[in-house]
Amino acid sequence: MKKLPVSLQLLYGIGVSYAVFDQIFAQWVLTYYLPPERFSFRPFLSPGFIALALVISRIVDMITDPLVGFWSDRVSTRWGRRIPFVFAGTVPLALCAIAFFYPVKTGGMVSFLYLAATGSLFFTFYTIVGAPYNALIPELSSCRQDRLNLSTWQAVFRLFYTAIAMILPGILITVLGRGNDERGLRLMVIILSVFAVAGLLVTSFTVNERRYSGGKSSDADFSLSLKTVFHDKAFIYYLGGLLFFFIGFNILRASLNYYIIDIMGKSSSSITIASALLFGVSAVCFVPVNRAAARFGYRKLMLLFLSMLTIFSLMLFQVAKLLPAGSGFLIFALCGIPVAGAAFIFPPAMLSEISADVSARTGRQIEGVFFGIQGFFLKMAFMISIAALPVILVSGGGLSFAAMLTSVPDKPEISGIYRTALFAAGFFMLSFVFYYIYPEKELMSNKAADNAKDAGGVNV
Repeated sequence: MKKLPVSLQLLYGIGVSYAVFDQIFAQWVLTYYLPPERFSFRPFLSPGFIALALVISRIVDMITDPLVGFWSDRVSTRWGRRIPFVFAGTVPLALCAIAFFYPVKTGGMVSFLYLAATGSLFFTFYTIVGAPYNALIPELSSCRQDRLNLSTWQAVFRLFYTAIAMILPGILITVLGRGNDERGLRLMVIILSVFAVAGLLVTSFTVNERRYSGGKSSDADFSLSLKTVFHDKAFIYYLGGLLFFFIGFNILRASLNYYIIDIMGKSSSSITIASALLFGVSAVCFVPVNRAAARFGYRKLMLLFLSMLTIFSLMLFQVAKLLPAGSGFLIFALCGIPVAGAAFIFPPAMLSEISADVSARTGRQIEGVFFGIQGFFLKMAFMISIAALPVILVSGGGLSFAAMLTSVPDKPEISGIYRTALFAAGFFMLSFVFYYIYPEKELMSNKAADNAKDAGGVNV
């Protein structure tokens, strides 16, 4: 079977630049609203209001995910059914990302409503871009190896964009802020947003979706689409593993700033070093992970990676206690090995495999609904993690739960920062359970699955 040209894989991968917005939200929104002690600006909104505003925005996001997926399944245009959504949502998404960092600072209800409204709009446009973009994988591909290769190139570029969004901010805040951390943070977000828009526009104007998809679309109604999706056992177990993995990963990722600055006692520019180590190791692992997945499948490797992340999270709990403060850099570097597969390559590849299998068996082209529901669970993971994290960070300071929700703290607690590692480890273990019972063998033995001899290395 003829494989997709490498040029198309590259042009598709470039469009995952919306991962920059993902990183801005995951790493810097909470940092802006609940800044570390060493930053030159102070909190103006209670952790309870922050958590509630972000929960509301995530609920809006969760509702829009399957709806956008269903909508994109049924659209038919001269440009295809996914690309028009990616193009239309790009600029509004960037504007909403920037708006996070220009809040109304009166505090109380007004600031809370601003954050909730901005977050709701941000995630609506994030869904309009992200769900159809991911659904392009089964749209463009016709065999298992194409799906794995597209997922790998997406992972390569996602890593590149995420690394840029993690490595550059510490430098940009220092250089552009010149002692004013708030100004530096705002200018950093604007620069990264423009960069992300450029990547999305490249994919929108260069990927000829209709040429590879043949202009297919779905005529299944929303009820039938949902019924088809949730009758698939592999999809159910996949969603459980995905949910708990990303809760743990989001907590771990969002706590990186606090570990570097408050636990390890380093400057904000050291965030660059930790991020470079994490993503540098991931980059080295992409091709080996691709080839291992082609040979052994996804389940065994996912179980291995979840075990590794659990161990590394427990090691973070001992940084600056049983382990020297500098060991945090080594632990973040080691995390790059499992992150390469578990966070970057496997989710889109596994879901593309499941959706292609269901489409072949049922004749219903509802890939968008699959990715929309995945988005629902990813956003649920973000919602749970972002709601829990502010409370975890200020726990251990002697405040009651009610006080944590209503009082504006001076700073995160050291004991709270340590607890983020324990919570991450717990969620990785829960994810392990679901992937352990994931029926990959049953899925691969289906007549709709491609012959295993199609598997090979990534086309590079």
